[in-house]
Amino acid sequence: MKQLFILFLITFSLFACKSEPKEVAKTTTEAQPFVWEAANVYFMLTDRFYNGNKENDLNFDRTKEPAKLRGFMGGDMAGITQKIKEGYFDDLGINAIWFSPVLEQIHDSTDEGTGNTYAFHGYWTKDWTQFDPNFGTAADFKELMETAHEHGIRILMDVVMNHTGPVTEKDPVWNDTWVRTEPSCSYQNYDTAVSCTLVKNLPDVLTNSTETVSLPTPLVEKWKAEGRYETEMKELDEFFKKTGLAKTPKNYIIKWLTDYVREYGVDGYRVDTVKHVEESAWNELNKQAKTAFTEWKEANPEAVLDENDFFMLGELYGYSIDHKRFYDFGDKKVDYYANGFDNLINFQFKYDAKGNYESIFSKYNNILHNDLKGKSVMNYISSHDDGDPFDRTRTKPYESATKLLLTPGISQVYYGDETKRPLIIEGTNGDATLRSFMNWEMMDDAETKKLLTHWQKLGQFRKAHPAIGAGKHQLISESPYVFSRTFNSDKVVVGLDLAKGKKEINVGKQFENGATVTDHYSGKTATVKDGKVTIDSEFSIVLLHE
Repeated sequence: MKQLFILFLITFSLFACKSEPKEVAKTTTEAQPFVWEAANVYFMLTDRFYNGNKENDLNFDRTKEPAKLRGFMGGDMAGITQKIKEGYFDDLGINAIWFSPVLEQIHDSTDEGTGNTYAFHGYWTKDWTQFDPNFGTAADFKELMETAHEHGIRILMDVVMNHTGPVTEKDPVWNDTWVRTEPSCSYQNYDTAVSCTLVKNLPDVLTNSTETVSLPTPLVEKWKAEGRYETEMKELDEFFKKTGLAKTPKNYIIKWLTDYVREYGVDGYRVDTVKHVEESAWNELNKQAKTAFTEWKEANPEAVLDENDFFMLGELYGYSIDHKRFYDFGDKKVDYYANGFDNLINFQFKYDAKGNYESIFSKYNNILHNDLKGKSVMNYISSHDDGDPFDRTRTKPYESATKLLLTPGISQVYYGDETKRPLIIEGTNGDATLRSFMNWEMMDDAETKKLLTHWQKLGQFRKAHPAIGAGKHQLISESPYVFSRTFNSDKVVVGLDLAKGKKEINVGKQFENGATVTDHYSGKTATVKDGKVTIDSEFSIVLLHE
């Protein structure tokens, strides 16, 4: 069932270009179908975004003093849900949210040279079958999913299949039929990037195993102590009987991961450590997730947002849009787009963003509509584990927004990009500097409000117009810089680095003469005459749509 939701674009007092001033409180654009290739995704570390329930801040006696920014700080699923309800993401033009993993993490801390560290980031799984109480409960996850969907926001669940969490006194290593603990990856070729552990003390799941195995002893003991062993075993037997899959390590994890799709309607996965797992595992995960998504839709027809299939986004570390379809291990090239993935995170954008607008836009347009046709990439300016972001010192926050949100492909806004959350935190070690708590305390600052408004206007425009991310790019004028984007019936014209005040914009053949167009950025309207419009605004940017 296809259910299109209406997007409301809030504007200011509007003045017609060649008529008496008139006030318009709100304009509405005809809803465009959601397409993943044009999504505006918000990514946050669950623990670092917003504390919606202070009662769940301490669990499993996680009371050791952590190194700076390496312990739990209280953010949870309830906090994300609260901000959805408050309209924070609606205002930003976000139509998909990716939050760091919320499954149960190792109970103890580790110190591998960066100081005492807890699994606040969510990538050290202890049990794939339930949520970590620091992040919330199954009821919290359900409410988050339902609230997001009510706002037309899709959810990308961050999933890990490559490794368990580190081994500690409280978190014993799993059986050697399940994991390897050596050698460490050396990245000389395919095998030394896949059949190895990412780092010391991070047991690598034997996803390549074809042997039928029983559950790992620590997990069996845990389930029995919690009184749910029989229930879990019954579900596993039913899954393997239904699918015909062998009881291998990867297939157990696939069952556990797809349960969240089947039960809650998760819209897609952001998959961790893609190049460290065999392609066959990702193909099977994709197949089973699609089946689970179909089952959820059939069971919940009233909650279905659209006809889109299940979506898989991969973190293939080091992948660049310049690689197009193939990642080269040296001795082997792999097309991950042909092995379960619709989209890969583009680690190149932060470098391309140093160029001018047209060099970025035309490059991405050419690759996405040729070599990657039918697929896409996700662009970002900062993230949780990239120590060399585009604007580390946050001196170019407006430029960051404009380039990220107007570049073809999917945009990923990392929490705090829109509010200049600092990326340099004194006293931190390693990637902890990228993971401070969301700077909500700066929201009342005048400069923060002004910057946030810029991100909001661009984000809302992008959300309303899939032509921005998925459409064909066409240069109209180099000086002033004006371009068009077209996706099916959706047509827009954008002008950047324009003169402030009255300005004439060449719209080419994008809009017919006599058509009334609106500048989303200023709220002004104008009539197309001889392929041009005149906009009088205090801004140097124009976002035009009919």
